[in-house]
Amino acid sequence: MLLRGKVWRFGDDIDTDAIIPARYLNTSDPNELAMHVMEDADKEFPNKVKAGDIVVAGKNFGCGSSREHAPIAIKASGIQAVIAKSFARIFYRNSFNIGLPIFESDEASKKIKEGDTVEIDADKGIIKNLSTGEQYIAKPIPPFMQELIAAGGLIEWTKKKISGVAA
Repeated sequence: MLLRGKVWRFGDDIDTDAIIPARYLNTSDPNELAMHVMEDADKEFPNKVKAGDIVVAGKNFGCGSSREHAPIAIKASGIQAVIAKSFARIFYRNSFNIGLPIFESDEASKKIKEGDTVEIDADKGIIKNLSTGEQYIAKPIPPFMQELIAAGGLIEWTKKKISGVAA
């Protein structure tokens, strides 16, 4: 899987309340959540983000609560992947469960700037900054997790397995 997109930067310890503020948790509609994604970190972000964009952040991205609303809001906004130095473990798992690819790379997290264009080879764990020519290594996504992403998340993967359709 090859991903390419424009980068939006965020810092360390971006918690689930910054990703999708608690005041919007009265809905589970992905499109409604997308209208408020990251607005407490950047008020204009929901209006600026475009389909295919990529978020790059620091350490402990997605910390806080265990709500699935956070990765759902990110994915529904059109963001196709998140790169960070590290992720909160529950956010990590929730992301794969809903089919959002995430990549851990300390070097990429430090060096990629907002507005850069990056290309991610998810199979090999290689992140290329097309704006600077630099290349970084991320932890590759394990094959099973790649299956979850390709299927659109755990529920869709399970439906395909039950129906006998290969993922």
